[in-house]
Amino acid sequence: MRQVDLTDVDCGITQALGVLTDWWTFLIVRDVAGGVTRFDALQKELGMSRRALAERLAALVEHEVLERRRYTDRPPRHDYVLTAKGEGLLPVLLALQEWGDRYVLGDGSLTATAEAGSAEHRRAHALVGRRLPEVTLTGQDGAPVRPAEPDLWTVLFCFPGAFAPQSQGYPPRWSEIPGARGCTLETMTYAARAHLFTAAGARIRGVSTQRPDQLSAFAEHAGVPYDLLSDADGRLATALRLPTFRAGGADRLKRLTMLIDPAGTIREVQFPVADPAASVDEMLASVLRSSGHTSSTNVTG
Repeated sequence: MRQVDLTDVDCGITQALGVLTDWWTFLIVRDVAGGVTRFDALQKELGMSRRALAERLAALVEHEVLERRRYTDRPPRHDYVLTAKGEGLLPVLLALQEWGDRYVLGDGSLTATAEAGSAEHRRAHALVGRRLPEVTLTGQDGAPVRPAEPDLWTVLFCFPGAFAPQSQGYPPRWSEIPGARGCTLETMTYAARAHLFTAAGARIRGVSTQRPDQLSAFAEHAGVPYDLLSDADGRLATALRLPTFRAGGADRLKRLTMLIDPAGTIREVQFPVADPAASVDEMLASVLRSSGHTSSTNVTG
Protein backbone atom coordinates (compact mmCIF):
# COMPACT_ATOMS: atom_id res chain seq x y z
CA MET A 1 0.00 0.00 0.00
CA ARG A 2 1.50 3.31 -1.07
CA GLN A 3 2.25 5.71 1.76
CA VAL A 4 1.62 9.42 1.26
CA ASP A 5 4.25 11.85 2.49
CA LEU A 6 2.42 14.13 4.89
CA THR A 7 4.70 17.05 5.62
CA ASP A 8 2.66 18.93 8.25
CA VAL A 9 4.40 17.24 11.17
CA ASP A 10 2.74 19.37 13.85
CA CYS A 11 -0.89 18.73 12.80
CA GLY A 12 -2.51 15.84 14.64
CA ILE A 13 -5.17 15.45 11.95
CA THR A 14 -2.55 15.17 9.23
CA GLN A 15 -0.50 12.65 11.17
CA ALA A 16 -3.57 10.58 12.10
CA LEU A 17 -4.51 10.35 8.43
CA GLY A 18 -1.01 9.11 7.76
CA VAL A 19 -1.95 6.04 9.83
CA LEU A 20 -5.61 5.80 8.82
CA THR A 21 -4.84 6.10 5.15
CA ASP A 22 -8.23 5.47 3.54
CA TRP A 23 -11.82 4.52 4.22
CA TRP A 24 -11.01 0.79 4.12
CA THR A 25 -8.79 1.28 7.17
CA PHE A 26 -11.62 2.88 9.14
CA LEU A 27 -13.92 -0.01 8.23
CA ILE A 28 -11.34 -2.57 9.34
CA VAL A 29 -11.04 -0.86 12.73
CA ARG A 30 -14.85 -0.66 12.93
CA ASP A 31 -15.28 -4.38 12.30
CA VAL A 32 -12.47 -5.45 14.62
CA ALA A 33 -14.11 -3.34 17.35
CA GLY A 34 -17.32 -5.25 16.61
CA GLY A 35 -15.69 -8.63 17.17
CA VAL A 36 -14.71 -9.59 13.61
CA THR A 37 -11.09 -10.44 14.33
CA ARG A 38 -9.98 -13.11 11.85
CA PHE A 39 -8.65 -12.53 8.36
CA ASP A 40 -11.18 -14.64 6.45
CA ALA A 41 -14.10 -13.19 8.40
CA LEU A 42 -12.89 -9.64 7.77
CA GLN A 43 -12.41 -10.35 4.08
CA LYS A 44 -15.92 -11.77 3.82
CA GLU A 45 -17.48 -8.94 5.81
CA LEU A 46 -15.75 -6.15 3.89
CA GLY A 47 -15.65 -7.71 0.42
CA MET A 48 -12.16 -6.35 -0.28
CA SER A 49 -9.34 -8.23 -1.95
CA ARG A 50 -7.15 -10.41 0.21
CA ARG A 51 -4.05 -8.50 -0.84
CA ALA A 52 -5.54 -5.12 0.04
CA LEU A 53 -6.75 -6.42 3.39
CA ALA A 54 -3.37 -7.99 4.19
CA GLU A 55 -1.58 -4.73 3.41
CA ARG A 56 -3.83 -2.65 5.61
CA LEU A 57 -3.75 -5.12 8.49
CA ALA A 58 0.04 -5.17 8.33
CA ALA A 59 0.14 -1.37 8.41
CA LEU A 60 -2.23 -1.19 11.38
CA VAL A 61 -0.10 -3.73 13.26
CA GLU A 62 3.04 -1.76 12.38
CA HIS A 63 1.47 1.42 13.76
CA GLU A 64 0.35 -0.51 16.89
CA VAL A 65 -3.34 0.13 16.28
CA LEU A 66 -3.89 -3.64 16.09
CA GLU A 67 -1.99 -6.56 17.51
CA ARG A 68 -1.94 -10.17 16.34
CA ARG A 69 -2.82 -12.96 18.78
CA ARG A 70 -2.22 -16.51 17.61
CA TYR A 71 -5.14 -18.89 18.08
CA THR A 72 -3.71 -21.93 16.26
CA ASP A 73 -0.21 -23.11 15.39
CA ARG A 74 -0.87 -25.54 12.55
CA PRO A 75 -1.32 -23.67 10.36
CA PRO A 76 -0.39 -20.42 12.12
CA ARG A 77 -3.47 -18.22 12.39
CA HIS A 78 -4.09 -15.00 14.29
CA ASP A 79 -6.84 -12.82 15.67
CA TYR A 80 -6.45 -9.10 15.09
CA VAL A 81 -7.46 -7.13 18.17
CA LEU A 82 -7.39 -3.47 19.13
CA THR A 83 -4.54 -2.22 21.25
CA ALA A 84 -4.99 0.60 23.76
CA LYS A 85 -3.91 2.90 20.92
CA GLY A 86 -6.58 1.35 18.70
CA GLU A 87 -9.27 1.74 21.36
CA GLY A 88 -8.43 5.44 21.33
CA LEU A 89 -10.13 5.52 17.93
CA LEU A 90 -13.53 4.44 19.29
CA PRO A 91 -14.73 8.03 19.93
CA VAL A 92 -13.65 8.88 16.37
CA LEU A 93 -15.80 6.06 14.98
CA LEU A 94 -18.74 7.13 17.14
CA ALA A 95 -18.40 10.71 15.92
CA LEU A 96 -18.32 9.58 12.28
CA GLN A 97 -21.39 7.39 12.80
CA GLU A 98 -23.36 10.11 14.58
CA TRP A 99 -22.46 12.65 11.90
CA GLY A 100 -23.45 10.25 9.14
CA ASP A 101 -26.74 9.31 10.82
CA ARG A 102 -27.64 12.94 11.47
CA TYR A 103 -26.39 14.81 8.42
CA VAL A 104 -26.02 12.24 5.63
CA LEU A 105 -28.78 9.73 6.35
CA GLY A 106 -30.92 12.20 8.31
CA ASP A 107 -32.12 15.77 7.91
CA GLY A 108 -29.67 17.33 10.36
CA SER A 109 -32.07 17.48 13.29
CA LEU A 110 -30.78 16.74 16.79
CA THR A 111 -32.80 13.83 18.12
CA ALA A 112 -32.48 11.12 20.74
CA THR A 113 -34.78 8.76 18.87
CA ALA A 114 -35.37 7.59 15.30
CA GLU A 115 -38.15 6.97 12.87
CA ALA A 116 -39.34 3.45 12.13
CA GLY A 117 -37.81 2.38 8.84
CA SER A 118 -34.81 4.70 9.21
CA ALA A 119 -31.22 3.54 8.76
CA GLU A 120 -30.76 3.53 12.54
CA HIS A 121 -33.92 1.45 12.93
CA ARG A 122 -32.72 -1.11 10.39
CA ARG A 123 -29.24 -1.26 11.89
CA ALA A 124 -30.60 -1.76 15.41
CA HIS A 125 -32.99 -4.56 14.46
CA ALA A 126 -30.27 -6.28 12.42
CA LEU A 127 -28.63 -7.05 15.78
CA VAL A 128 -31.17 -9.83 16.38
CA GLY A 129 -29.36 -13.16 16.11
CA ARG A 130 -25.94 -11.65 16.72
CA ARG A 131 -23.75 -12.69 19.63
CA LEU A 132 -22.84 -9.95 22.06
CA PRO A 133 -19.19 -8.97 21.53
CA GLU A 134 -16.72 -9.61 24.34
CA VAL A 135 -16.55 -6.12 25.80
CA THR A 136 -16.17 -5.01 29.39
CA LEU A 137 -17.91 -1.95 30.80
CA THR A 138 -17.51 -0.18 34.14
CA GLY A 139 -20.06 -0.73 36.88
CA GLN A 140 -21.45 2.06 39.05
CA ASP A 141 -18.95 1.00 41.73
CA GLY A 142 -16.02 1.30 39.30
CA ALA A 143 -15.52 -2.46 38.89
CA PRO A 144 -15.29 -4.07 35.41
CA VAL A 145 -18.54 -5.78 34.40
CA ARG A 146 -19.61 -7.78 31.36
CA PRO A 147 -22.91 -6.50 29.88
CA ALA A 148 -24.34 -10.02 30.01
CA GLU A 149 -23.29 -13.15 31.87
CA PRO A 150 -23.99 -16.80 30.99
CA ASP A 151 -26.77 -18.93 32.46
CA LEU A 152 -29.40 -16.19 32.68
CA TRP A 153 -31.42 -14.08 30.29
CA THR A 154 -30.34 -10.44 30.33
CA VAL A 155 -32.39 -7.34 29.63
CA LEU A 156 -29.88 -4.65 28.66
CA PHE A 157 -31.50 -1.25 28.25
CA CYS A 158 -29.55 1.72 26.90
CA PHE A 159 -30.61 5.22 27.97
CA PRO A 160 -29.34 8.75 27.29
CA GLY A 161 -28.80 9.82 30.89
CA ALA A 162 -30.36 9.87 34.36
CA PHE A 163 -29.01 12.13 37.09
CA ALA A 164 -29.56 12.61 40.79
CA PRO A 165 -31.27 15.90 41.77
CA GLN A 166 -28.99 18.92 42.06
CA SER A 167 -26.23 17.08 40.18
CA GLN A 168 -26.48 19.51 37.23
CA GLY A 169 -25.90 16.64 34.86
CA TYR A 170 -28.50 17.41 32.21
CA PRO A 171 -27.29 19.49 29.28
CA PRO A 172 -29.03 22.80 28.52
CA ARG A 173 -32.40 22.41 26.78
CA TRP A 174 -32.33 18.65 27.34
CA SER A 175 -36.12 18.42 27.47
CA GLU A 176 -36.35 19.95 23.99
CA ILE A 177 -34.44 17.07 22.37
CA PRO A 178 -36.99 14.55 21.01
CA GLY A 179 -36.69 11.25 22.86
CA ALA A 180 -34.28 12.45 25.56
CA ARG A 181 -36.79 12.68 28.39
CA GLY A 182 -37.99 9.59 30.23
CA CYS A 183 -34.77 8.04 31.54
CA THR A 184 -35.76 8.32 35.21
CA LEU A 185 -39.22 6.94 34.42
CA GLU A 186 -37.70 4.00 32.52
CA THR A 187 -35.15 3.11 35.19
CA MET A 188 -37.74 3.37 37.96
CA THR A 189 -40.26 1.26 36.05
CA TYR A 190 -37.61 -1.44 35.66
CA ALA A 191 -36.92 -1.08 39.39
CA ALA A 192 -40.61 -1.61 40.20
CA ARG A 193 -40.73 -4.72 37.99
CA ALA A 194 -37.33 -6.10 39.03
CA HIS A 195 -38.82 -8.91 41.16
CA LEU A 196 -40.90 -10.07 38.19
CA PHE A 197 -37.88 -10.21 35.89
CA THR A 198 -35.99 -12.14 38.58
CA ALA A 199 -38.85 -14.60 38.94
CA ALA A 200 -38.77 -15.12 35.17
CA GLY A 201 -35.06 -15.98 35.30
CA ALA A 202 -33.75 -12.68 33.88
CA ARG A 203 -31.44 -9.98 35.16
CA ILE A 204 -31.74 -6.29 34.32
CA ARG A 205 -28.83 -4.04 33.47
CA GLY A 206 -28.95 -0.43 32.35
CA VAL A 207 -26.17 1.20 30.38
CA SER A 208 -25.41 4.80 29.46
CA THR A 209 -22.36 6.84 28.57
CA GLN A 210 -22.43 8.61 31.94
CA ARG A 211 -19.48 8.35 34.31
CA PRO A 212 -19.66 5.64 36.99
CA ASP A 213 -19.88 8.23 39.79
CA GLN A 214 -22.91 9.83 38.12
CA LEU A 215 -24.58 6.44 37.79
CA SER A 216 -23.76 5.60 41.41
CA ALA A 217 -25.28 8.86 42.64
CA PHE A 218 -28.45 8.28 40.66
CA ALA A 219 -28.73 4.61 41.73
CA GLU A 220 -28.38 5.58 45.39
CA HIS A 221 -30.92 8.39 45.08
CA ALA A 222 -33.47 6.26 43.21
CA GLY A 223 -32.85 2.98 45.02
CA VAL A 224 -32.16 1.11 41.77
CA PRO A 225 -31.88 -2.63 42.60
CA TYR A 226 -29.90 -3.66 39.50
CA ASP A 227 -26.55 -2.72 37.96
CA LEU A 228 -26.04 0.46 35.97
CA LEU A 229 -23.05 0.26 33.63
CA SER A 230 -20.94 3.02 32.09
CA ASP A 231 -20.03 2.92 28.41
CA ALA A 232 -18.19 6.24 28.67
CA ASP A 233 -15.42 4.91 26.41
CA GLY A 234 -17.88 3.82 23.73
CA ARG A 235 -16.85 0.15 23.68
CA LEU A 236 -20.37 -1.28 23.49
CA ALA A 237 -21.73 1.55 21.34
CA THR A 238 -18.97 1.08 18.77
CA ALA A 239 -19.02 -2.72 18.84
CA LEU A 240 -22.75 -2.87 18.09
CA ARG A 241 -22.98 0.42 16.14
CA LEU A 242 -25.68 1.55 18.54
CA PRO A 243 -27.60 4.72 17.68
CA THR A 244 -26.16 7.76 19.45
CA PHE A 245 -26.58 11.52 19.57
CA ARG A 246 -24.37 14.28 20.92
CA ALA A 247 -25.59 16.75 23.52
CA GLY A 248 -23.82 18.81 26.15
CA GLY A 249 -20.43 17.96 24.67
CA ALA A 250 -20.86 14.20 25.15
CA ASP A 251 -22.00 11.21 23.12
CA ARG A 252 -25.28 9.76 24.42
CA LEU A 253 -26.93 6.44 23.71
CA LYS A 254 -30.38 6.61 22.17
CA ARG A 255 -33.00 4.63 24.08
CA LEU A 256 -32.77 0.98 22.98
CA THR A 257 -33.33 -2.34 24.76
CA MET A 258 -31.90 -5.77 23.97
CA LEU A 259 -33.00 -9.17 25.24
CA ILE A 260 -29.95 -11.45 25.40
CA ASP A 261 -30.22 -15.21 25.90
CA PRO A 262 -28.03 -17.25 28.28
CA ALA A 263 -25.65 -18.06 25.40
CA GLY A 264 -25.03 -14.36 24.75
CA THR A 265 -27.14 -14.04 21.59
CA ILE A 266 -29.38 -11.01 21.07
CA ARG A 267 -32.93 -12.32 20.67
CA GLU A 268 -34.99 -9.14 20.59
CA VAL A 269 -34.44 -5.41 20.13
CA GLN A 270 -36.75 -2.57 21.09
CA PHE A 271 -36.02 0.52 19.03
CA PRO A 272 -37.21 3.18 18.84
CA VAL A 273 -38.75 3.30 22.31
CA ALA A 274 -41.59 5.81 22.23
CA ASP A 275 -43.08 4.96 25.64
CA PRO A 276 -40.34 4.15 28.19
CA ALA A 277 -42.73 2.81 30.84
CA ALA A 278 -44.80 0.67 28.47
CA SER A 279 -41.64 -0.76 26.92
CA VAL A 280 -40.73 -2.34 30.28
CA ASP A 281 -43.94 -4.36 30.40
CA GLU A 282 -43.50 -5.30 26.75
CA MET A 283 -40.00 -6.57 27.52
CA LEU A 284 -41.22 -8.50 30.55
CA ALA A 285 -43.77 -10.24 28.31
CA SER A 286 -40.96 -11.10 25.88
CA VAL A 287 -38.86 -12.53 28.71
CA LEU A 288 -41.76 -14.71 29.86
CA ARG A 289 -42.29 -16.05 26.33
CA SER A 290 -38.61 -16.60 25.64
CA SER A 291 -37.68 -18.18 28.96
CA GLY A 292 -40.66 -20.53 28.98
CA HIS A 293 -42.19 -19.12 32.16
CA THR A 294 -45.94 -18.87 32.49
CA SER A 295 -47.48 -15.75 30.98
CA SER A 296 -49.94 -15.53 33.88
CA THR A 297 -47.44 -13.47 35.92
CA ASN A 298 -48.96 -10.15 36.94
CA VAL A 299 -46.87 -7.70 34.91
CA THR A 300 -48.17 -4.74 36.86
CA GLY A 301 -46.56 -6.17 40.01
